[in-house]
Amino acid sequence: MSASPSSDRPPRPRLDVDELRSRASTASGRDVHRPHELPGGASSLTFLAHWTENGDDPLVLKVAPPGVAPVRNRDVLRQARILRALAGTPAIPVPRVLFEDSGNPPESPPLFGMSFVPGESLEPHIDPDVVLPSAADITGRARDAAEALAALHRVTPSAVGLGDEPAGTLADEVDRWARLFATAPPELSEGADHVAERLAASVPAALPATLLHGDYRLGNTLCEAGSLRAVIDWEIWSVGDPRIDVAWFLLTADPSAHPSAVRKAPGMPGPDALLEAYRDAGGPGTTGLDWFRALVLYKLAAASALIAKNAARRGDPGGFGARAARQLPDMIARARAAIG
Repeated sequence: MSASPSSDRPPRPRLDVDELRSRASTASGRDVHRPHELPGGASSLTFLAHWTENGDDPLVLKVAPPGVAPVRNRDVLRQARILRALAGTPAIPVPRVLFEDSGNPPESPPLFGMSFVPGESLEPHIDPDVVLPSAADITGRARDAAEALAALHRVTPSAVGLGDEPAGTLADEVDRWARLFATAPPELSEGADHVAERLAASVPAALPATLLHGDYRLGNTLCEAGSLRAVIDWEIWSVGDPRIDVAWFLLTADPSAHPSAVRKAPGMPGPDALLEAYRDAGGPGTTGLDWFRALVLYKLAAASALIAKNAARRGDPGGFGARAARQLPDMIARARAAIG
């Protein structure tokens, strides 16, 4: 099922970049100039800009999309909150929040500014058409990422001012992705109901709740040479069972399991090696991972169904949406095999 872009919802208004520059300048008390949008950013918009203080320094602006309520993954000020909370935790490097502006949504969306962190962001096994770093650099990045994830999961939410965040349950997690699948047309979700039923019927006992990134993978880090410089893209952070993050991270590190893998990248440690690095760094989410492996395959399929559905709505016959649609049967089949 497909739809033209105008048949389902009106187009969203474009962000006024001049207004963005003016608002960022007012919020920061400095002259912010030359903002230009960076690629990506499905749930919020990211701009690289500059300001003048002891030179011409870069900064990054994160902005909610205009014309819609800044809730859930579009709530950029909630992203700023987790970055502020983690700013004093050196084992979890994150960009530094510089200023915020709540705006007047939905017409004038909220935004925040953060420090610019130089670095490269890529998925060694998954990103096509990229020049890979050396094998030694990939190994260093992946091990740093495993250790940073362990550090994140060791943080007590109340100790960093996040004690008021409700902890999600594993049943909630299954339901979340099942509700997303329910919005997809039948041709994109065949077999998904069975996986959801099996997951819901076999929910394991939860570990003590920790901070979760929600989409933890090398593609959501910035790295230089063989070192991780920052963990980025906190749109869906939450509090819950740490094994959700662990299983997702290990899936993206396993080209034999991830349906979107295009290569086996030299130097990329396998899931067992990364789990050992996470365990050695004090990570708590190392036991009973089989159910979580099935959960994250189901999560990947649900997210891909959303991408494919939205691409069809826009009338886009190719690109990433078409690729996601082609891969969906395999994703659902792998999730079904994992859960039994």
